[in-house]
Amino acid sequence: MIRKFLGVSILLFFCQISIAQQGTSSPYSFLGIGDLKFKGTSENRSMAGMSVYSDSIHLNLQNPAAFGNLKFTTYTLGASYSQLKLKSSAGTDKGSSSALDYLAIGFPISKKMGIGFGVLPFSSVGYNFEGIGETGIASAPNKFAQYEGEGGLNSVFLSLGYKITKKFSLGATANYNFGNIKNQNTEFLGELNDEGQFVRTLNYGTRSNDESKLSGLSFNLGAYYKTKFNEKLSLTTSLTFSPKSNINSTNSRQLSALNISGTGGAIISSGQIDEIELGDKRKTELALPTKLAFGAGLGQKNKWFAGLEYTLLHNSDFGNDFTTIENVNYDNGSKLAIGGFYIPKYNSFTSYWERVTYRAGIRYEDSGIMVRNENINDFGISFGLGLPVGRSLSNLNVGFEFGKRGTTDSGLIKENYANFHLSLSLNDKWFIKRKYN
Repeated sequence: MIRKFLGVSILLFFCQISIAQQGTSSPYSFLGIGDLKFKGTSENRSMAGMSVYSDSIHLNLQNPAAFGNLKFTTYTLGASYSQLKLKSSAGTDKGSSSALDYLAIGFPISKKMGIGFGVLPFSSVGYNFEGIGETGIASAPNKFAQYEGEGGLNSVFLSLGYKITKKFSLGATANYNFGNIKNQNTEFLGELNDEGQFVRTLNYGTRSNDESKLSGLSFNLGAYYKTKFNEKLSLTTSLTFSPKSNINSTNSRQLSALNISGTGGAIISSGQIDEIELGDKRKTELALPTKLAFGAGLGQKNKWFAGLEYTLLHNSDFGNDFTTIENVNYDNGSKLAIGGFYIPKYNSFTSYWERVTYRAGIRYEDSGIMVRNENINDFGISFGLGLPVGRSLSNLNVGFEFGKRGTTDSGLIKENYANFHLSLSLNDKWFIKRKYN
């Protein structure tokens, strides 16, 4: 089956690289290297993003040790669509985005070892918002600013998992991270009228265009242990660790003067564009923080599973001297996820819906990011279905996620989001030695 999709896979691989960077419309994506993306499959995401569970027919992109459990060649790709409702003290707004989330393939190369590779987004930037501040100039006491950004960081990965014993597996992933981020700031001077509206007093403005080209390596280590309590019940534990790694950033900045229409307020031309000499900020480094996750769960094979996972994120290491933002601080963060699945009867011949996998989860995350001394926290609930494709081991996975992030305190923005994600998990046997010619 997978061979039929191989040509499409190659095409989607390159499409993923080109459009994954547009996968957010969150105003919080202006922080750091953008909105950090979930680095797992739709199956995991429907269970609150846990990486605890793995089996022999699905890829677990979060814990490389799980590749040692594969019995079939498994191909997976996923996409998502997100809607945002933004609320602040100034009003409300909406946003939406869509993206290919991942493309990966894994296969066993022996009874104890499995390998996998693919591509997925690490972060996305996609914001557009406005603000008004004071200048201290009598003739133009206020400054109107518009902020826009796009881009992000992608990862190409190679994973290897090995079963030390029947119960215990170890694994490692090497990631090559690459991408670019563009930020544009446009400013006009003016004053506020009696109704609080901004009125330009000068027919010119300024614009700054920043670009950072990013590249670097990062690694992820994993361990997986599974043992039986009795004939039906099993205990599963997992551990993943991502050490701190540095990403190189090559930066550039351009400044230009803008000529603005005196009546309509439209930008009608740009003046001289100056390339700014950045000195020691032309090449900087940013740290991808240390991440440690531990999870455990109980379940019955092909029937049900319930688990929890706790993640520590050393965000205080994070930062980029080139994009330092006032009133933004990074502290250590954490996440707690609880989730699982249920299959009524996986081998039912009479009912399709009894063979469906029903998934659900709930999570709470303290991002460790503080804006104007306010914590940017995230709470979400998720649901999903694993729909069998015919009588094969392949399946179509659909999931829904609802949650909220941020706060309206201190003039910040609160996001209420609804995410829909869809994926295919296709299975086949490769490298089978023929008995007959």
